[in-house]
Amino acid sequence: MDYRGLYGPEKAREAEARFRSVQEGYAALRSGAPEKFFSSPGRTEIIGNHTDHNGGKVIVAAIDCDILAAVGRREDGVVEICSKGFRPVRFRLSDTSPRRAEAGRSASLARGVAEGIRRKGYRVGKMGGFSAYTESTVFRGAGVSSSAAFEILVAEIFNVLFLDGALSPADKAEIGHFAENVCFGKPCGLLDQSGVAFGGLNKMDFADPAKPLVSPLPPLNGYSLVLVNAGGSHSALTRYYADIRREMEETAAFFGKRILREVREEEFLDALPDLKGKVSERAILRAAHFFAENRRTDGAADALLRGDVSAFLRLLRESGESSQKYLQNCFVPGSDVQPVNLALWLSSRLLKEGGYRLHGGGFAGTVLACVREEEREGYVREMSRVFGKENVFRARVRDSGTAEVGLGG
Repeated sequence: MDYRGLYGPEKAREAEARFRSVQEGYAALRSGAPEKFFSSPGRTEIIGNHTDHNGGKVIVAAIDCDILAAVGRREDGVVEICSKGFRPVRFRLSDTSPRRAEAGRSASLARGVAEGIRRKGYRVGKMGGFSAYTESTVFRGAGVSSSAAFEILVAEIFNVLFLDGALSPADKAEIGHFAENVCFGKPCGLLDQSGVAFGGLNKMDFADPAKPLVSPLPPLNGYSLVLVNAGGSHSALTRYYADIRREMEETAAFFGKRILREVREEEFLDALPDLKGKVSERAILRAAHFFAENRRTDGAADALLRGDVSAFLRLLRESGESSQKYLQNCFVPGSDVQPVNLALWLSSRLLKEGGYRLHGGGFAGTVLACVREEEREGYVREMSRVFGKENVFRARVRDSGTAEVGLGG
């Protein structure tokens, strides 16, 4: 893919500067010019908060922030990744087994991707390895999946250099998910990796969690996506994310099922007297969120397909209210630090026609707003005044998932 088609004419000059920068970074890492360039996008969860890990439904979009990589092959079986601002990653392809000491670090993700490819039957140990230098505009800890962008980037580098493109987007998402769950140690669902790997705006149904049903959706014309990084880091919040999944699965286990998607909502409602006391009230409320969020996702997708913007935005706001009241992931329990709730309150005051909701894992981080073009400038200005200009990001849906990028003629 030519970079002009990927970034568009309005970002062409910025893209050219970034390509020069990663070329220079690669030359400092290894003398000579890189062989190839790759781009891996961030993703935004439009609706479907914390449902994918229990077989739920989501609407997700790849967006136009990305990790850009300059890459060259090696012949010594070593993978070496140097990312601007981060500790270098280096390991041998003869040793891809997960390491407990690497959990929670980028090294575990890269090694985990190699191990995931090996487990699919490919002879990773016979590959020559590669060096890569990367720079990112995917801001970390704000719910746009910097980790998934990195995982799918590494998978696509292997795919292009050594596998002749044999890995499908679904394969790459599955491999990245393995790296994050098993090697990094974060019990996420498959939404993040799927959004990055497939690209575009899609409804995804995770009834089979390993093989989501992907349905493309039309763009929301006349509106912009605005992400507000309200503050706080996700780095110490893994146990809170894990609690959501654990409590949903505890509720499913009451019915003898593995995940909530296998439980009928009517069965759940009928069993409330017996369920109460077997699981916590919070677990019950989180299950209630799951069932309602699936309906909202279906409704939002249908609204986009028939061009009913007002219905779509209403469902977007209802999703945010459900995360606050029932999923309960808009701030860390017991903490008076509540930047997400502050950003949601401000959004409700500023937007007369738009929609807004918590974005991503929650407990800290980001609010997503779908803003009418006429309201965008004022919304961005006021949110920038409160949270900092560097933390307010206008996002465009990107049609391409992670891909090799050419410089063109």
